[in-house]
Formats: sequence, C-alpha cells, structure tokens
Amino acid sequence: MSEMNEFTPDLFELIDEEGNKKQFELFDIAEINGEQYFAMLPAIEDDNFLDSDCELVILKSVEEDDEEILVSIDDEDEFETVSSYFMERLQDAFEE
Repeated sequence: MSEMNEFTPDLFELIDEEGNKKQFELFDIAEINGEQYFAMLPAIEDDNFLDSDCELVILKSVEEDDEEILVSIDDEDEFETVSSYFMERLQDAFEE
C-alpha cells in the first residue's frame, strides 16, 4: 500500500430500505463471537458536518452465494453486544 493510501478513508456506499444511497466511512472492524462486524460513520460531504447526525452504523458480514455482503443485525441481544463494543471504541477514539 502506498503512503498516500494509508491516510485515505475507506468509503462504502450503502443503500437503505427506501433505495437512498449514502456514503459512509469505515470506523472499525471487529470479530466478536466468531462473526465479523463493520462500524461506519457518515462520510463528511460538506462543511456542515458538525450540524449533522453522526449515527454509527453497524453491519454484520455474511456470505451469500459465495459473496461477502453486509447486513443489518436483527437479533437484539447480538446488536446490544456489538454496539456496546463499538461505542466503547468510538469513545476511546474521541478521547485520544
């Protein structure tokens, strides 16, 4: 990897249930209980980012038809465990 790419954020385009596309920046990846999860924050798209919602999106990696896809977490207990982990990591990142 070149030096220039080391500091370039990993961006993902996510599509919600209504078909709306939005850019997200990868914050963290973690393996929890044998599953892989991705935490993302909305990408900064303009100068008003401080006034926008900064929701943390957490998705689970699953394999479907021999392809890795990211899906929402439907199980409440699983979501609580994973979101607690990422929220602690996010808080630590802001304290640094």
